[in-house]
Amino acid sequence: MGTITPRTSLDGRYCMSLVHMDIHTIAVGGGVVPSLIVLTTHPTDGSDPIQLPIRIGTVEATAISMGIEGSPRERPMTHDLFKSVIESLNAHLDAVAIVDVHGTTFYAQLFLKTESGEALEIDCRPSDAIALAVRFGAPILVDEQVLNAATLPDFKGVERTEKQQELERFHDFVESLSPSDFSE
Repeated sequence: MGTITPRTSLDGRYCMSLVHMDIHTIAVGGGVVPSLIVLTTHPTDGSDPIQLPIRIGTVEATAISMGIEGSPRERPMTHDLFKSVIESLNAHLDAVAIVDVHGTTFYAQLFLKTESGEALEIDCRPSDAIALAVRFGAPILVDEQVLNAATLPDFKGVERTEKQQELERFHDFVESLSPSDFSE
């Protein structure tokens, strides 16, 4: 399933298995078309990547895109402001994690560490977590249980299985042929 890292929350309250993911696609919708972010794993064992689609708002998709581009703005956007506040408090964003899903609603946390070493976990929306992660260069983690519940089907795997079954049927057919099958 990709690289799975057991991790205890920063304050040690609970343990979860988290998978490091990267942003694969951001689709900024408009009108009736929703915006979407797709996170993906980068497995090193040759298996296909796992993709996790999360529907987000258009404003949030734009904020994430702006954070990735890093283009200077005349005035700070909300996530830029929040980054400045965290830094001015001498804290650092260690990671963000998508920790739960109920239906189509995802839940995330920011893992912050203060200058004194205090670990803080702050509940937030995944879109806000990702927008901050791209600004800090922090890892985006997803709980393995969320991946089990909400990832896209492995379409490439299904296609490979179908091709393999087709080749096996063809092989069986060829093996069943005899010279008399070719005479008139």
